[in-house]
Amino acid sequence: ETAFLTKGLRIVLTDLRENPARTHDFHYAGGIKEFVTYLNKSKEALYPEVIYCEGSGNGVYVEVAMQHNDGYTEGSYSFVNNITTPEGGTHLTGFKNALTKTFNSYARLNKLIKDTETLSGDDIREGLTVIVSIKIEDPQFEGQTKTKLGNTDAKTAVDEVFSAEVQHYLDKNVDILKKILDNSMKSYNA
Repeated sequence: ETAFLTKGLRIVLTDLRENPARTHDFHYAGGIKEFVTYLNKSKEALYPEVIYCEGSGNGVYVEVAMQHNDGYTEGSYSFVNNITTPEGGTHLTGFKNALTKTFNSYARLNKLIKDTETLSGDDIREGLTVIVSIKIEDPQFEGQTKTKLGNTDAKTAVDEVFSAEVQHYLDKNVDILKKILDNSMKSYNA
C-alpha cells in the first residue's frame, strides 16, 4: 500500500537467506491509479482508463482514482496520510457526495433521467473500485484505532477537488460518461 500511495517511491526488499538472494521491487509510478488497476485485475473494466483526480483545497491534498467494473459490489478504500481508514470518514463522505451530485447533474443534462428523478449513490457506485487518499496536516480520527476520519475540512476539500476535476475529465470523455451512466441506469431500473 505504501508504494501505491506514494507515487514515485521505490521499496526494495532483498532476502539474503537464499542463494542467490531474492529481491522484490515495489514501485508504482502511477501511484493510486495502478492501485485501482491492481484491485480490478480479476474483473472486467467497463472502460479502459482509470479516472484520476488530484488537487488541493483547505490545506488538504486530495487524490482520487476510480474505475467501474462488471461486478455489483463497491470497493471503496480510503487513506489519510497513508493510514488506512476502513470505516471511511469525512473524506470518503465528501467523495460520495461529489460523485452522486456530479453524475446526477450529467444524467439530467443528457436527458437520461427526468428532472424529478435522482440516481442514488448506490446506483452510481455499483461495480466501482475507488481509492480516496488525502494528506492533511492535523488529522482528527474518531476513536483510538484511527479507523475513521473526523475532519470536516477534509469533506469539503475532497468534494470540491473531485467535483471540479471529474467534470473536466467527463467533458473530454463523453463515451466513458455514457458507459458509467448506462451502468448506473441499469442499477436504478433494477
